[in-house]
Amino acid sequence: MTVTLTDTAPPSTTELLTGVLLGPEHRREHGFWQRLISTEPFRRRPGGTPEERLELAYDRLRVLNLSLDSGARLAADPRALAALHAWLGPVDPALTTVAGIHYNLFLGSLLDHDGAGRRDLSDYLSMRRIGTFLCTEVAHGNNAAAMETTATYDRERDGFVLHTPNAGAQKFMPNTSPAGGAKSGLVAARLVADGSDHGVRLFLVHLTDAERALPGVRVRRLPARMGSPVDHCLTSFDELFVERDALLEPDEPDGPPGEFRTGPGDRRRRFLTSIGRVTHGRVSMSACAAGSARATLAVAVRYGGHRMISGSRRTPPVPVNAHRTHHGPLASAMATVFAMSLLHRRAQERWESCTEGEGRTEAGRLVDVAKAWITWRAREVIVESRERCGAQALLENNGMTELVTGVEGAITAEGDNIALYAKAAADLLLADRPARVDAAPAAEPGDLSDPRFLVRLLAAIEDIWFTRARARALRVPGAEALAQWNAASGPALRGVEAYAYRHAAQAYAEARAALPEGAAKERLGELERLFATQWVARNSGDLLAAGLLRGDQAEALAEITEELITAVAEHAPQLADSFALPAELLADWPIAGPGYADAYDDPSGPWNTARTDAP
Repeated sequence: MTVTLTDTAPPSTTELLTGVLLGPEHRREHGFWQRLISTEPFRRRPGGTPEERLELAYDRLRVLNLSLDSGARLAADPRALAALHAWLGPVDPALTTVAGIHYNLFLGSLLDHDGAGRRDLSDYLSMRRIGTFLCTEVAHGNNAAAMETTATYDRERDGFVLHTPNAGAQKFMPNTSPAGGAKSGLVAARLVADGSDHGVRLFLVHLTDAERALPGVRVRRLPARMGSPVDHCLTSFDELFVERDALLEPDEPDGPPGEFRTGPGDRRRRFLTSIGRVTHGRVSMSACAAGSARATLAVAVRYGGHRMISGSRRTPPVPVNAHRTHHGPLASAMATVFAMSLLHRRAQERWESCTEGEGRTEAGRLVDVAKAWITWRAREVIVESRERCGAQALLENNGMTELVTGVEGAITAEGDNIALYAKAAADLLLADRPARVDAAPAAEPGDLSDPRFLVRLLAAIEDIWFTRARARALRVPGAEALAQWNAASGPALRGVEAYAYRHAAQAYAEARAALPEGAAKERLGELERLFATQWVARNSGDLLAAGLLRGDQAEALAEITEELITAVAEHAPQLADSFALPAELLADWPIAGPGYADAYDDPSGPWNTARTDAP
């Protein structure tokens, strides 16, 4: 028997960098979604009214569902949900919104609360009914624990009566209209039994059929929202009776029918359990923002390479990317996009690996901070990329305008960014902050070309801001909590920002260390240093005052940054290729290709009309 051995080619630089961005299992975790958005139903269809685009989003949702081997498996897999958001986000933000709500917040919550499989989910798995999630109320945004919608136990009928007591208690913004088909929702309401408040629970409620709201349910469309056309609504309940099994029970039943025991601290635990899927949603929002930023940056890099402008006198035209004023901002954006992607992966992996205790608390904090930091940075990258493409990128057919407005929704969805930063700031401000090896100052300033020294500087920036925040809080007389927080919040929020930068830089270092020697490691090292150096430069005054930088080092930061921009810009097209965007996606955005002017061709224009002289 003859055995033939076939050499396997080592991965290319681009493939290695794709693994850095999307993870070592990226073909398995992301391949399905890359193939799905390359198929005809998901190809770009420019134009259309908002209602037509909303209808298209729900049509695509059904195509997506038919493409799955199991909707329940998707809902139970946080990594798959994040990948869904990363790839659908640049294609159709409205589809991404309704898919995330159905699979994560709705179906995922049902599965989490009913692990024994007592409930028939076939209507939702087949999409005979689409799921939505009703938590936020008009008067209670991030203060959802204060919600006023009630579910009062009716002992005679052994069920609950849902009621909206005032205008401020209307459920705010869920997609509860009949658009797309019959809807059911998980409604967060305050369970009241025999006059006692048992805290906020979730109730499964049928809201509409395919035409209208069901009796006892009132649904009104909200004014058009900037960005993608989702059927955001106000929803209220008028003494709506639901059966006992509408209540989503925890793993352990509460007891005999009609008895609802709530011990000390149990309300908060139950509420956090009820909205536990929001954390998965934050991971998905990070993935969506990073995916949208990668797409817009890739288009900007490609467009800058084939958009020609006049050269200097007696020289041929040059691509606009030849100019530092153009490629400089894109190189900085490239370093940020890699940081966003790496921080998303770091937060996701820590959340998955920590199941309880202080580690779980810290992992949840990192998820929250990463969601806020990544969506804010995504807005900066998307806007910068749009500007670098000029007026072309203001046109809908070039794909960017929807992402410019879409990222605003991600900044607010699953917890407003400032609220997330503020909670993390308060936690970190009160926590004992043990000395870290990476924060310990060296005997003298280190070498700015050493990434380990840069990480130490980033850790020091974080500590500087939290030290200032504590000092400001202690100066407030009388120890009044709100006054102390107001005094400390400014520098504390800066400390949270530095916390995000430190984690991103550490994620960079770990990713670089995992790469083999070669071009990919060099490219990632250049991006890593550019990212860290620019943040150090922004905080150089504080570092200089703390004795962690020398004067000549502070002065050298600008030159080092320029050198790194040159290095990153030289390889920008290859770095953009590592985003692994499907060719079909790029083909649907005219400015992503060298023949972008052909999208504006006029068949009846004089250049296309054969002219003959009259006899």
